[in-house]
Amino acid sequence: MGWQSLSRMKVIHLTSVHQCQDARILHKECASLAKAGYEVSLAVKADSEEIIHGVKILPIKEERSRIKRFIYSARSVYRAAMNGNADVCHFHDPELIPVVVLLRLRGKKVIYDVHEDLPRQILSKPWISPWLRYPTALLASATEWFASRVFLSAVVAATPTIAKRFPAHKTMVVQNFPILTELEPPIFSSYYERPEHVVYVGGISKYRGVVENVIAFEHVQNQKCRFVLAGSFEDAQLEEKCRRLRGWKKVEFKGWLSRSGVSSELAQARAGLVVLHPLVNYLDSYPIKLFEYMSAGIPVIASDFPLWRKIVEEADCGLLVDPLNAEETAKAIDWLLENPERAEQMGTNGRQAVINHYNWQNEEKKLLELYRGLTQQ
Repeated sequence: MGWQSLSRMKVIHLTSVHQCQDARILHKECASLAKAGYEVSLAVKADSEEIIHGVKILPIKEERSRIKRFIYSARSVYRAAMNGNADVCHFHDPELIPVVVLLRLRGKKVIYDVHEDLPRQILSKPWISPWLRYPTALLASATEWFASRVFLSAVVAATPTIAKRFPAHKTMVVQNFPILTELEPPIFSSYYERPEHVVYVGGISKYRGVVENVIAFEHVQNQKCRFVLAGSFEDAQLEEKCRRLRGWKKVEFKGWLSRSGVSSELAQARAGLVVLHPLVNYLDSYPIKLFEYMSAGIPVIASDFPLWRKIVEEADCGLLVDPLNAEETAKAIDWLLENPERAEQMGTNGRQAVINHYNWQNEEKKLLELYRGLTQQ
């Protein structure tokens, strides 16, 4: 079977958790497969059916309750896969493993895309009782172990650490690095003429350091500096807590931004914050925001974890701080603002590291290699 006939195979990506505009799922993986000639659809929470990047969006109803999502959203994505007569079903949520079993029994090839180290993630979930977290993590690990060996056709792991938990012969590491052209710094934008903005873009949660970040701006000496905060708070209580902090008066809260909105904010920033708490799930992860800031050509202020230290120091692209010490973060912000020439060079270094290594174009090749192997079976 030649490449031309292989490329016409029908692929459906399935998620009951992620949003339609998810960067990894839609803008990277689905778009890359569509560009390669596959017929690609995406079953996802969306308002209406449409075509984006050559990918057909199949809307499923958003369920607020975890139990309803587990039952009704799972049923919806199963129907989407069967009605679309997909050859390959690529799913992105561990809660869909029962659907995977059903699809495999119906003769479909199934791929599990593992974005997070689920067992480690469970250990820090605030909505799970502390005494239940360890047994729940063990159960999740056992479920993934069994499914990967019995039902899954392949596993796509977002990091090398995650990949170690799955069978090597079935697993491909496809890291969530930036698309080179998406966030590149505009050539007409002078670093020195930018407003003195420091940005955080992404999910806003306690463990992603939002409280410490806002407190840091109580201690920043530069009075012109503003904290551009973009994303969605994990809950209303956390947002209210942050709004009561003295540092909030320096916050410009943007809410959720489109990818073009993210690009626009990064093009006007002096530095990017990725100051996450030292949880086991973060220590061995590659945070996409770190690489997006690098791709945009701005210096980073990052948590001083061993893995992250290696990346930042090798690229010479930013400063490392104790993520639980807000005053240390404030000092890093002030230093970058006081040393714009050095800060600009760090941003340039980070951009070069992305061009050379940390980019989606390199990862795309591995994804397509995995698909070629599957479709030739």
